[in-house]
Amino acid sequence: MPSYVRAGSLPHKRHIQFRRPDGGLYAEELLSTKGFESVYSLLYHERPPTATLDVLPWKRPQVRLVENDPLRNRHFKTGALPPSGLDAIESRVPLLGNADITVSIAQADRPMEYFYRNTGGDELLFVHHGAGVLETQFGELAYRERDYLIVPTGTIYRLIPAAPTRMLVHESSGSVKIPRRYRNEFGQLEEHAPYYERDFRAPVLKAPVNEQGEYEIRVTNADRNAVYIVQNHPCDVVGWDGYCYPYAFNVDEFSPITGKLHMPPPAHATFEAPGAAFCAFVPRLFDYHPLAIPIPYNHSSVDCDEVIYYVSGNFMSRRGVEEGSVTLHAAGAPHGPQPGAVEASLGKTSTDEVAVMVDTFRPLMLAELALGCEDSNYFRSWVEVPASR
Repeated sequence: MPSYVRAGSLPHKRHIQFRRPDGGLYAEELLSTKGFESVYSLLYHERPPTATLDVLPWKRPQVRLVENDPLRNRHFKTGALPPSGLDAIESRVPLLGNADITVSIAQADRPMEYFYRNTGGDELLFVHHGAGVLETQFGELAYRERDYLIVPTGTIYRLIPAAPTRMLVHESSGSVKIPRRYRNEFGQLEEHAPYYERDFRAPVLKAPVNEQGEYEIRVTNADRNAVYIVQNHPCDVVGWDGYCYPYAFNVDEFSPITGKLHMPPPAHATFEAPGAAFCAFVPRLFDYHPLAIPIPYNHSSVDCDEVIYYVSGNFMSRRGVEEGSVTLHAAGAPHGPQPGAVEASLGKTSTDEVAVMVDTFRPLMLAELALGCEDSNYFRSWVEVPASR
C-alpha cells in the first residue's frame, strides 16, 4: 500500500474498549491479509459485522476457458460489445485467464443493488469511460476516466456509476502491489519512482449507516460463491486505520521514464501481482538519440503472455486496433511494429497514446465469450504486402 491511513473516530489503543455515546461497545474488526503476515486494517463498527441472517447459493455463470491452441497472437475488438444494461459485476465479460488472473470487460450501466466481496484475491479495475463512486466499508472512493481502482481482497463494495462506466477488470489470485524496486527499505516510494504517495487517493469515510435490515452481500472465492444476508449495514464504520484499504490512481498522474534509446516495458511498470506485471503507456517524449527509432523493436515473448488494452490516441506500431481493442501477444509468437511503422515513426518526438498492459508468466487461456469479438486475421497483420508494379 502507498502509506498508513486513519479516518474517523478511533480508540487510543487497539483491542481495548471503545464505547458509543449510549455506553455500548463499538465492534472492532481486523481485516488481515495472508493470515496475520501482511497488510491489515482495524475497523470499528456500530454493530458486529458477523450478524448473518442467511447464506444462499449464488448461481454465478462459470467462466469457461479454452487453450490458446493453435498458439498465436490474437486481437479482440471489445469496443463492439453492446451496452449491457447491467451493473459492474453482472456485466463482466471474461476475455482471458489462468490460475493467477482473470481479465474481463465490464460495462456498468446501472448501480449495484447489492454489495460484493471477493475474498480470493485483489481486484484491479481500470476505468476507460465513466465516473461515479465505489462505496465500501472504508468510505467512498470517487472515480473518473483513466483511474485504476485497487480493491484489496475482502473489501465489501458496490459501484454506483454517475455515468455509464466501462472498465477493464483484473481479478488476481493474490495481492496487487507497488513494484519492490520503487520502494525503499521503509516502504516509502523512492525518488526515481514514476509516481508519489500524494498521487494515490484513499476513500473518504462518510457518516456511518447505523441501520439494521436485510443486506445482500455476494461473496466469491476461487469459484466458490454464496449470497450472505446480513443484519447490519456494511457501511456502519465510525473509524478505521491501517495499510489495507481500496485506493485510486489515475494514469494521467504517471510520470513515464524516458531515455536516450527506447525503454522496455518494465520502465512503464505500475503494479505487480502473483504471476502478473502491470504497465501503463501514457503521452511522453520519445528517445533523444539522433538515430533513435521511437517505436518498439521486434520482440519474442518467450516466457510470458502480453495483453494490451488500447485506451486512446495514435497507436503508431499497430494498425487495425481501436479504442477498446485487446491484443494478446503469446509466448512463443514474436511481435513488433507492423510493416511500414518503423519508417513512419522516424523523426517523431512524442506520442499521445494511452494503453494499459499486463504480462502474465503462465499461459493465458481464452474465454469462450471472447472468441465472439475476435479479429481472427490479426496474426497475419505483420505480413508485408508486395508493392504493385
